[in-house]
Amino acid sequence: MPERLLVIIAVLNSKGGVGKSTIAVNLSAALATARRRMLLVDLDSQASASLWLGVARRNLRPSSASCLLEKYPIQRAIRQTGTEHLDVLPGSIELANADVALCGTRGREHALRRLLERVSAQYELIIIDCPPGFSLLTINALVAADGLIVPVTPEPLAVEGLETLLGSVERVRARMRAKARLLGVLISQSDPARKGGHEVAERLRSEFRERSFHTEIRWTQALADAPLKHGPILATAPKSPSADAMRRLAGEVLQRLPSLRY
Repeated sequence: MPERLLVIIAVLNSKGGVGKSTIAVNLSAALATARRRMLLVDLDSQASASLWLGVARRNLRPSSASCLLEKYPIQRAIRQTGTEHLDVLPGSIELANADVALCGTRGREHALRRLLERVSAQYELIIIDCPPGFSLLTINALVAADGLIVPVTPEPLAVEGLETLLGSVERVRARMRAKARLLGVLISQSDPARKGGHEVAERLRSEFRERSFHTEIRWTQALADAPLKHGPILATAPKSPSADAMRRLAGEVLQRLPSLRY
């Protein structure tokens, strides 16, 4: 990746509970280095990613909602985190009203892209933690992003749900002439003890082949406990299998980034 060439990745799935915030937080931490400054943008009104990274609930504002809906300067809303070279633009409950607040705004689908352009010189990578559903915020993330990571849990009807989601993404891309490409489908929140999970995961890999990541993010107690410790798994349990999985995922993401430019 050329120096100072910003890449924006959206982590999205219209379904909740698939591990979007888990991926966004821990992938951002795994990618952050002195030569690769990271910004995590939290677009979820629950602000799970922000809380995970140590922003106290009472300190969530000014947030991404303040910037998008109230024209608050993004440079003043961004916070440093306990992870070196990783900053966060927090989410807040006000994002729940974003569709209504933005509905009368001209070019409303491009609001996030315009906002992030103001800090494009400060970061090499931006990761967007999208809310569940297919709201105007999700469409904003699609328009702003270069690449998409879609976490999916290996559950019944997962393949059908994923095909429906990707169809919706393609329609938005065509209508908005968005450049975002699928970086990969990521099997997430898998549990070897869950009946039928392995078979569904294999079907997902078979259906999406090179479009799926080799790395699989399994549910572990260490990963479940990390938000309570207000740090990514690389800090709270650096030698755990989950931390190793996040490092492998980061390596795969870096390998795939050049494909977004061609």
